Amino acid sequence: MIKKVLVLGGGSAGFLAALALKVKLPQLQVDLIHSKDLGIIGVGEGSTLALTDFLHRYLGISLRKFFTTAQPTWKLGLRFLWGPRDHFHYTFSNHQLLGKVDGLRKQKGFYCWEEMLDEDPFSALMERNRVFERQPNGNPAIHTTLAYHFENEKFVRFLSEYAQAVGVSVSDDQMIEAQRGEQGIKALRFASGRVESADLYIDCSGFASALLGGSLGEGFVPYDRTLFCDRAVVGGWTRSSEPIKPYTACETMQSGWCWQIEHETRINRGYVYSSGFISDDASEREFREKNPLITDTRIVKFTSGRYENFWVGNVVAIGNAGGFVEPLEATALGVIAFQSRTLVEILRDGDLEATPFRRDQYNALHRRNWDSIRDFLAVHYRFNTRVDSTFWRHCQEHCELAGAVAPLECYQENGPSSYYEQTVFDRPDQFGFAGYFAMLIGQKVPCKNPYQPTADERRIWENARGQHAAFATLGLTVPQTLAAIRSPKWQWS
Repeated sequence: MIKKVLVLGGGSAGFLAALALKVKLPQLQVDLIHSKDLGIIGVGEGSTLALTDFLHRYLGISLRKFFTTAQPTWKLGLRFLWGPRDHFHYTFSNHQLLGKVDGLRKQKGFYCWEEMLDEDPFSALMERNRVFERQPNGNPAIHTTLAYHFENEKFVRFLSEYAQAVGVSVSDDQMIEAQRGEQGIKALRFASGRVESADLYIDCSGFASALLGGSLGEGFVPYDRTLFCDRAVVGGWTRSSEPIKPYTACETMQSGWCWQIEHETRINRGYVYSSGFISDDASEREFREKNPLITDTRIVKFTSGRYENFWVGNVVAIGNAGGFVEPLEATALGVIAFQSRTLVEILRDGDLEATPFRRDQYNALHRRNWDSIRDFLAVHYRFNTRVDSTFWRHCQEHCELAGAVAPLECYQENGPSSYYEQTVFDRPDQFGFAGYFAMLIGQKVPCKNPYQPTADERRIWENARGQHAAFATLGLTVPQTLAAIRSPKWQWS
């Protein structure tokens, strides 16, 4: 029976896990111990719908509190400067490419080969740097079918304050030894001299994986046959007159790709690259040539992959302590939310008893989830023809598709039809055919017998795109929306 939980690490993973445990299982004693000297990875972050749902629906965090402290901006999706098109969008809309328009025989994806832009309202808003529909009274129609951009330090500060407010004990100390026991970890010894024990330990120690990988020696499964990037040079600059864009931009570079994350007063950029194809100095030069306003930079090294198991004995690793993939789809925070949520639900369903069966099911679920992210990223690398470089030719020839083979073959045989989704995906997949079709059509990956719309269908489709464009033109920008929610007259629903 679990009564006390000790969370090791105080980044976003540690505080999100602690919050979930304490909010949903208030009878638990939840202690979080982290070292402020170790700091956090202070880069701009983007999220996905999974985090939005976790924060506001599962944990019940109000929008008012979140925007007051974390100060995020909004993200409707990703803009890809990728493949043969000038650019295309992968949106968080519920119906991108899969929905139907009255008068058309096929789903929308069949009509997007020549032009993808404005295929849904989110894409139209993104194209015009608008974020929300304008209501008749002029206010933004705020909704939560979107994600966020935020500065990591502000986000973690918000989580820390909220966690303590709901009863999580937070203290500053550095672990120097993990004492082994029959169940896995017996106790942790800290620099202050204190020794703490618990029924369950949550390893949120980041890339160090101090408990799972370090003390318990769990095996690591690399993704190096699919994902070749292993470093990022990170920088940014203070915003001046640049518009605040409601999306993360992903731009192809010579030996990888570059993100752009939008904050209210700062623009964050990062070049994710493969050290096997470009040196640190050369990547820095290419990065600065592309972004001359960048000030200070630093290099972050990483390894894409996951541990074989995430819950071993009385240790559960959440976040980077259990696995990591490069941030091409900004999945890190969504994974943390999913891991935290399933841990809570397993404990709640089992009346706080951790059994081998429950651990096995947790591990199987999250192995599949991590692998599904790798599979989806494979499609980004295998088919990107935008830059003809040694790195990208290597990706086209050697990037292992792994679990992406089945959805790819279905697309090549049937085009962007979602009819076979339940049989192609043998597990819940956060991307599904909507995500795969966005990347495959966006990169103009051919399929057999592409559909040829009639003249009437082309007219109907262009009319639908025009309606989306007209809708978006009237929308509000990010600065206009920020001004609205900061007005004394604003009322959060």
